[in-house]
Amino acid sequence: MGTDCVKPFIDDCKKYGKGIFILVKTSNPSSGELQDLKLQNNKEVYAQVAELVEKWGEDLRGEYGYSSVAAVVGATYPEQLSQIREIAPHTYFLIPGYGAQGGKASDIALGFDKNGLGGIVNASRSLMCAYKSDRWKDQFKEEDYAKATKAEALRMKEELNQAIFN
Repeated sequence: MGTDCVKPFIDDCKKYGKGIFILVKTSNPSSGELQDLKLQNNKEVYAQVAELVEKWGEDLRGEYGYSSVAAVVGATYPEQLSQIREIAPHTYFLIPGYGAQGGKASDIALGFDKNGLGGIVNASRSLMCAYKSDRWKDQFKEEDYAKATKAEALRMKEELNQAIFN
């Protein structure tokens, strides 16, 4: 949409102490139809948007150096996730695609800094439907979905921590 469309939201972030997420490289399979297109400057659309997000957030960096102007960057494209982390070192990432969509912990680790900061991992289906998964279906019945969800969340937390900090 460009700076003029995003600026009012950034101004509200400043005014109200809030944050926004801007789509940069989404996790869905057809994201490349638009986000991977090459521009005249030979950059992909996602790379150009990542540069803009980093720039838009310069005045909104907090205590740990990350901006409240954040980016959605899918775990299902680890090469791009790594590239975008280089382009936008002060940008917080919302990282969808972990679990059911195929993103692995080792992929997600590319979105974090050396201190384990810089990202929020999203896993919806793999948590909501944990009781149906091969890993948990013999331990939990449908009525125990909450227990299965907790077990899967704790397993994911351990897996992610190992990938990020090792």
